[in-house]
Amino acid sequence: MELDLTKPILELIRLTSTDLPMPVEKRLRAALGKEEPGSAAYGALETILKNVEMTRKNSTPICQDTGTPIFYVHHPAGVNTGTLSIQIRAAVALATKRAYLRPNAVHPITGKNTGNNVGDDHFPSIYFTQVEGETITIDLMLKGGGCENVGRQYSLPDDRLGAGRDLEGVRKAVLDAVYQAQGEGCSPGFLGVAIGGDRGTSYAASKEALLRNLDDSNTDITLDELENRITAESNQLGIGPMGFGGHATVLGTKIVSTHRLPASFFVSVSYMCWAYRRRKMIVTGTEIAYE
Repeated sequence: MELDLTKPILELIRLTSTDLPMPVEKRLRAALGKEEPGSAAYGALETILKNVEMTRKNSTPICQDTGTPIFYVHHPAGVNTGTLSIQIRAAVALATKRAYLRPNAVHPITGKNTGNNVGDDHFPSIYFTQVEGETITIDLMLKGGGCENVGRQYSLPDDRLGAGRDLEGVRKAVLDAVYQAQGEGCSPGFLGVAIGGDRGTSYAASKEALLRNLDDSNTDITLDELENRITAESNQLGIGPMGFGGHATVLGTKIVSTHRLPASFFVSVSYMCWAYRRRKMIVTGTEIAYE
């Protein structure tokens, strides 16, 4: 008998939508401490943090745009991914009915909203990966439309930026993406960056980079140094929270590299707003835990 995970996935959605992860909140509080009291930047961060406390207490969405639900499922051999997909979509519909999610699935041609966040095979987005062992893990990211709109992809070399096919060129491209956003996408935010791949895999990898532990270090020392440099230099642009000016523009950068064709050198930037909504569900036998 297969395990019905519909209700546990519903709880995963509720937690992701309403309870901001503590590492994200800690970075927001640290950013508040660096802004000038009474400034617009300070006021924006103060409002954000009050909202975080209120939504956690009342189990209401952190942001009115509850975003695109993106599920990353790692499962052992033998799991019926078709059944699990049905359970995920059912949980999404239930979460919408209970107002943990706003109805966001809109047909691109007719403009009709399905009303339950269940659309075609790509909405919600579900990615399955078979792994060793007996544990099922489901990572959920809720990615809002505002931050999705300011994501960018660059094909190097880029003469406009003076960016070549090297890490210095990558740095210039990512900083340009931050500068072009000018606080749109609800800064202070987080950057997921992919170097390489084709246009599709590069964007996909840049989003997966956002699933990394916020406090980890890149296993590649060179990329770890680049992550820290990009974060620091982004915060020297003076854009600040919501574009009001100040010190907090980017609160973290995660970079991944993936093999590419000789003819292509893509740099993809996925921007995540301050409402960095992601959670993990771990299923071991009949035991279920959330992180």
